[in-house]
Amino acid sequence: MALNNVKETPDAETDVLIVGAGPTGLTLACDLARRGVRALVVEQSDTLFPGSRGKGVQPRTMEVFDDLGVVDAVLASGGKAPVGMVWQDGSRQGEHDMFERPGPTDSAPYGEPWLIPQWRTQQILHARLTELSGRVAFDTALTGLSQDTYGVTAQLSTGTAATGASTIRAAYMVAADGGRSTVRAILSIAMTGESVDPAPMLVADVRIPALDRLNWHVFPGGSAGYLAICPLPGTDHFQVVGQFAQGEPDTSPSGVRELIGARTHLAADEVTVLWASDFRPRAAMADRFREGRVFLAGDAAHVHSPAGGQGLNTSVQDVYNLGWKLGQVLRHGAPESLLDTYERERLPVAAQMLGLSTRIHRGEERRGAATMQLGLGYRGGPLASGGAGALEAGDRAPDGPLPGRRRIFDLFRGPHFTLLAVGTDSELPVLDGAPVHIHRIEAYEPYGKGLFLVRPDGYVGWAGEDTSGLAEYLVRCC
Repeated sequence: MALNNVKETPDAETDVLIVGAGPTGLTLACDLARRGVRALVVEQSDTLFPGSRGKGVQPRTMEVFDDLGVVDAVLASGGKAPVGMVWQDGSRQGEHDMFERPGPTDSAPYGEPWLIPQWRTQQILHARLTELSGRVAFDTALTGLSQDTYGVTAQLSTGTAATGASTIRAAYMVAADGGRSTVRAILSIAMTGESVDPAPMLVADVRIPALDRLNWHVFPGGSAGYLAICPLPGTDHFQVVGQFAQGEPDTSPSGVRELIGARTHLAADEVTVLWASDFRPRAAMADRFREGRVFLAGDAAHVHSPAGGQGLNTSVQDVYNLGWKLGQVLRHGAPESLLDTYERERLPVAAQMLGLSTRIHRGEERRGAATMQLGLGYRGGPLASGGAGALEAGDRAPDGPLPGRRRIFDLFRGPHFTLLAVGTDSELPVLDGAPVHIHRIEAYEPYGKGLFLVRPDGYVGWAGEDTSGLAEYLVRCC
């Protein structure tokens, strides 16, 4: 194993250039910063995204945020999804819960979706990045790129009038610049997919003092299309989502107010509009997630219907998968072939989540266990080897209680691998400085008994009853 062998790229000014400061780009930047990887985020806008769009954080993403050190802020700034209330002709028709709510368990501490507006999630991630000495270059757009054997050269423009132009060299680039990705267009990577719903949609953030915040208010709307108004926890805002079975959305403040006045019992002049946008529900995926030294992640790689809340969550987990691999290659001398596993692991997951989002949008499936993403994994994948006890390599590594008010997730937190010896006195290896923390714990049903090497992203990479094959596995990753 090559350890602490920093791979220098000739004339590189940063290790990783991240294009886009949404949840995807900021999550990756935080992960890389704690690994000692130099990263620069460039963002075309002059500020963070101002809207609530991706408001649902699934339990698996909460576990990612736990590892990154931001889950307490996310919990403090959000809340549980309220139960739906159906309205007709100004009267309440009854409650309808849109979610299954299994609740927290020892092995899965975050038991249901958590609502927090996207703008607040981004503020939390940006604050964490600043703590880790990372930075975002706002008002900076990517205008071109080229790559060679050693790295990527990016052309940048600064200022809304493109008053400044510069270039920067990076070992790798990650496109986190959304569904209309400039990077993807420059690379001529096609998106393959379908329209989920021919009706365009409007999404807006508003204040409505006359409306209670106890429910997620749903107005069926008939032939015109439905309208939903959801209170955003931690704020005095509501998110409005409206379908337009006829005509096109008017995203102006007056247009949003008129929509609410026409489809609800609420007075239009009591609505304050803070932000609005329109979109057409679509399910599409990039034909590939990598081109040389450039990777696509998040909406740049796949776009979802918002139904089921899978877009932001799948995006965050894309870069949670990619970040540790970049760190191993750039800081620990791991073979560059490790980076090939990003597409091989994430593309099938993205395809699965696209299908789920589409079925939920069309009413063919309910929001349930699958939307929480706790059951996703990489069994049979390129970095899954062996099995022991209750788990196979590729499975998510469960949480659980430990003596002294500690938890198994406390052992995982950080950029390292973790070797768990669960309910076994099997001899443990000496790993000669590899980035692996070793712990013995008592037998625990979600694991059974055995040895489990947990990757930095919380999935079992290798498992066995003894250490046979462990050293060979680590060579591939370290």
